[in-house]
Amino acid sequence: MKKITLLMLFIFFLMTACINNETKKEMTDNPFFSEWTTPHEVPPFDLIKDEHFIPAFEKAIENQNKEIDAIVSNTEVPSFLNTIVALDKSGNDLRKVSGVFFNLTEANTNDEITKITGEIAPKLANHNDNILLNANLFKKVKHVADAQKHINVEVEIGNAQALNQEQKALLDEIYQGFVRGGSELNEEDQAKLRVVNEKLASLYPEFDNILLKESNNFYMLIEVEAELSGLPKSVKDAAAEVATSKGHKGAWAFTLDKPSWIPFLQYADNRNRRDELYTAWMNRGKTTEYNTTPLINEILVLREQKAKLLGFNNFAEYAVSKNMAKTPDRVYELLLGLWEPSLEKARAEAVELQALMNREGVNGELKSWDWWYYTEELRKEKYDLDENELRPYFSLEAVKKGAFELSERLYGIKFIKRNDIPVYHEDVEAYEVTEADGTHLGIFYLDYFPRSSKRGGAWMEAYRKQSGSGNDEVTPIICNVGNFTKPTADAPSLLSVDEVLTLFHELGHGLHGFLSSVEYQTISGTSVKRDFVELPSQIMENWALEPELLKLYAYHYKTGELIPQVLVEKIQLSGKFNQGFVTTEYLAASLLDMNYHTAANASEINIEAFENESMKKLGLIDAIIPRYRTNYFAHAFSGEGYAAGYYVYIWAAVLDADAYEAFVEQGIFNPELGQSFRDNVISKGGSDDPMTLFVNFRGAEPSLQPLLKKRGLVKDNS
Repeated sequence: MKKITLLMLFIFFLMTACINNETKKEMTDNPFFSEWTTPHEVPPFDLIKDEHFIPAFEKAIENQNKEIDAIVSNTEVPSFLNTIVALDKSGNDLRKVSGVFFNLTEANTNDEITKITGEIAPKLANHNDNILLNANLFKKVKHVADAQKHINVEVEIGNAQALNQEQKALLDEIYQGFVRGGSELNEEDQAKLRVVNEKLASLYPEFDNILLKESNNFYMLIEVEAELSGLPKSVKDAAAEVATSKGHKGAWAFTLDKPSWIPFLQYADNRNRRDELYTAWMNRGKTTEYNTTPLINEILVLREQKAKLLGFNNFAEYAVSKNMAKTPDRVYELLLGLWEPSLEKARAEAVELQALMNREGVNGELKSWDWWYYTEELRKEKYDLDENELRPYFSLEAVKKGAFELSERLYGIKFIKRNDIPVYHEDVEAYEVTEADGTHLGIFYLDYFPRSSKRGGAWMEAYRKQSGSGNDEVTPIICNVGNFTKPTADAPSLLSVDEVLTLFHELGHGLHGFLSSVEYQTISGTSVKRDFVELPSQIMENWALEPELLKLYAYHYKTGELIPQVLVEKIQLSGKFNQGFVTTEYLAASLLDMNYHTAANASEINIEAFENESMKKLGLIDAIIPRYRTNYFAHAFSGEGYAAGYYVYIWAAVLDADAYEAFVEQGIFNPELGQSFRDNVISKGGSDDPMTLFVNFRGAEPSLQPLLKKRGLVKDNS
């Protein structure tokens, strides 16, 4: 018996040692459990494996819980430093792993990452609620906020001290985050809010995954070359490569990636095939196999519950209250104010397109799948401009060079290619961004081509945000992700005009991150009000096709010839062409988004009927559909960032059109003006009221007229 007992003890200690050794090995092998020795401490993508994420998340959550406990247990009187700054600094380990993981879920996902997302998203939602609903923690935050209400610059009350503007902004952001997170609710309602948040956290990635799977599994196969009539060679070559990759060598395949379906809609003479492809695009999320309707219904119900728990009438009130617009009424005022002039212009455009169809002997009315095709025909007829003839001058490398050159002229910064930086996919490039004197500003990943592991669209994300100053400054790591036209066997990536604008747009977001100069990461870079965040990005689009900038980058990829002046003039003359359509389809989606989130009784909404009725009330013409229909409206239903917030692009368009007028007046490359925009807007992050920042740059609040003029929505009498 004694021998057996000793043997059992020996086995126990041996097993314990093995477990401890295994744990130590996991800790050693997992890159998230050690300092990164890569250049500028970028993620070591070559070492990170999918199995590292769950342990890293669990450890990071544990570490932040300890940091929160330390704040709560601090016996000193709550102060800005020991409470607010401590909260800003907490969770760095979690930011580290989240920054890598959630960028990969968007840009380079796989089945394992999808599985991990389903497991970790509810846990993160619960962790966030544990912080925001921590009564003792909120008590300390509220103590600091209340103390500031009774203090001015000259007088100190108790332990409180007067804060500068940036510190006030941080305090307000954190305090409001707690309030909006439910800290003032009773325990019963807090419990309900937890359930809602956890469910929503699971539904959002599920919505994205359904659309990604559908896009990856769909392609329209063409085996008869005659059905390719009208398509440029580059489009056919790309489609042939797609078909070959799918086992159909000698055929052509068109997908739901924009670089595939948009050129087909623009140039394919075969109307039935245009109908087939566009119908597949606009019916995403509605098929039996890939149906997002149940998710959307549940999301809308849960959001309504969340808003009402927090004291709002609807989710739009909750979402917009933290933005510049403040109320849904102000959003509707802007959207509906633009609706009639844009719809009037779109109707006039439709009449022209219908007349062109009639002249060409096409029977029937103009349909949504006709608009793109006949727009190109009309562009050629009115301006002698074929957008496809511009592509050879817009190689990706040339456009990138132009965008970098613009950034250097405006802000005095440089972009240096870095081949020693680990990347997460072979398509990705890495650049170092520096000041003119070589001072390091950050690392920039560029990921521009579509693939099955990447969701559609284009976006900017930060792996790490700027914060601090001097020797304590943390520099940002930022990515721009897109789905641009891929290179073919005999041509580089040649961009459409829309893709050129998108590249400049996303770089603008990137600059907002790189040029941030604030102390606290909570209000750094793009951490601003949602309807202000698009100003630094959208203003960049204004330069993209300016003749002065085109001369710096628009060179033919084969001959090296500068874009001819005659083409430049045609671009300028056609600048307002088709803007009725562009603005109307956008406004339709924005209003649909707002309608869903202001509707009463979300549980009674029939998605298809609601969308149809919304468009009918607006008087949207049949030949135009909303830019995003409900079932694939990712801005609205894949997260809360742009939910009841798709309007922000046109809100910011008012700002950017007015701000760009300053450059038109004083010189589009004026370095002093560029420095002023950097100092007064881009560098400030969320450290001050957005309108204050705008006025500091422009000298006055924005006018709507520059936007109306830019889009041709009013008669230009100049």
